[in-house]
Amino acid sequence: MTTDDIADLFAGLMIDGLGYGKFVAAGGDAGTLIAQSLADRHADALIGIHLTDVGYPDQTTDFSTLTEPEIEFANYIGQWWMNEGAFNMVQSTKPQSLAYGLADSPAGLAAWIMSFMASGTTGEEFETRFSRDELLTNITIYWVTQTIGSSLRRYYLDAHAPSHPWQRTPVPAAVAHPPRDAPLPREWAERRVNLEHFTELPRGGHFAAWEEPLLYAGDVREFVGKLRNP
Repeated sequence: MTTDDIADLFAGLMIDGLGYGKFVAAGGDAGTLIAQSLADRHADALIGIHLTDVGYPDQTTDFSTLTEPEIEFANYIGQWWMNEGAFNMVQSTKPQSLAYGLADSPAGLAAWIMSFMASGTTGEEFETRFSRDELLTNITIYWVTQTIGSSLRRYYLDAHAPSHPWQRTPVPAAVAHPPRDAPLPREWAERRVNLEHFTELPRGGHFAAWEEPLLYAGDVREFVGKLRNP
């Protein structure tokens, strides 16, 4: 399934399956892409979207319009892709070849997932943020369900789907930026979404909802409260 397919599936779940006329979508990483797709494809059903990242400068970005903090952000992202982005290239081009190895070896699966989860940190530092039980539970879900292949294939399908220009939707949006993630400036968030709520979280990294669930849930509640009582 592509990201858009997943967004359509979630919209069907919320509207047809569970009977909600309106709802809020929240997510980070792939969840950001899905929430933004929901806002683009199902705007009438969206009260708002809550994100922890809003996409990154790429070949479609007009760098002449960026502010100094946005240039710093773009340079950080470019360096990150050079140092840490191999997973994306492989998953976007050879997902099935990789899937055979990861579905056959639990050690290989754990190593592949951990190489991404712990990018930019040491293993010792990473374990101060997640317990081994939490990490192994996450990895084991992929192992016992044998779903690493379908998880990788989304990258391939998105990379090979017909391209359509990204557009900023009018759906109200919140961004909660964790300090261990890329240095996301508010003005970049304002370019990407209809920003009505921006929070610099005191703790957390790229997977903030997992790493700091109480902080994350509190910010979602605060945003939804603003939507209910503007």
